[in-house]
Amino acid sequence: MPQNLRIIFMGTPDFAVPTLQKLVENHYQVVAVLTAPDKPAGRGLKLTHSPVKEYAVSQGIPVLQPTNLKSEAFLEELRSYQANLQIIVAFRMLPEVVWSMPALGTFNIHASLLPDYRGAAPINWALINGEKETGVTSFFLCHQIDTGDILLQEKISIQEEDDFGLLYGKLKHVGADLALQTVKAIESGNVQPQPQPQAIELKEAPKLFKETCEINWQQSAGQIRNFIRGLSPFPGAWTTLNDKIFKIYRAQVLPESTGENEQEPGSYRTDNKTYLHFFTGQGVLSITDLQLEGKKRMRIDELLRGYKIQ
Repeated sequence: MPQNLRIIFMGTPDFAVPTLQKLVENHYQVVAVLTAPDKPAGRGLKLTHSPVKEYAVSQGIPVLQPTNLKSEAFLEELRSYQANLQIIVAFRMLPEVVWSMPALGTFNIHASLLPDYRGAAPINWALINGEKETGVTSFFLCHQIDTGDILLQEKISIQEEDDFGLLYGKLKHVGADLALQTVKAIESGNVQPQPQPQAIELKEAPKLFKETCEINWQQSAGQIRNFIRGLSPFPGAWTTLNDKIFKIYRAQVLPESTGENEQEPGSYRTDNKTYLHFFTGQGVLSITDLQLEGKKRMRIDELLRGYKIQ
């Protein structure tokens, strides 16, 4: 049973839970967990715990939820746990006074093959850009975000049917395994940090906003399909139709037919029963799963049984 490591784990969403669980199940001493403050949610605005907090509480691990990571009271409490290693999975940016605190350093699990896709949304952007491969990287924190020395990487193939939800589900477990490998390497003294490769042009993964998620019908059908799958099921690619916002979650590229590319991008055809096809800058896209604002997600035939497109 490992005894020499005292770990503080930092994370908030369900993506981080498998890593924390892997550490606990392998008998590593997680002395405390940092996670986001409880937030009001639902119609009753009841305070809800983050997924990481829920798991930590179930294991009897102390939970810290600071609002100010630079406050002396918080820093004193953090030091009191005498951790010699910190691990981050999907948490907020840390000030240097926090990430430089443990003797063995602070490492992060990032859902891309760094140096590509630095930023807040690496899984989304890998799909949007039509990548065939992605993975996870463990690296030591430094001053600039996602630029620290690489410890380990694990690659996986992106399947044609993968969307954001499916790939997110795969990578959170790949990340957990990689985190455990990284901890073992640090514990045994076999870790060999390597500077990130210098590249002339890097692929970025900036934060997504509502305006980022609007479909550009001037793009090709294949590009738009990748855009949709990269945002499905969250936050959702959207367009306007009949002056209403529709989120589109799944679509397929149709075989090209004569004359179809002469149609105006963004125009569409439908029988108002079973199909909705959009013309794009190149090719035709068949919409299969979508959501009308104020309604639930439906298959196209389900939607058209109760809603007619003009």
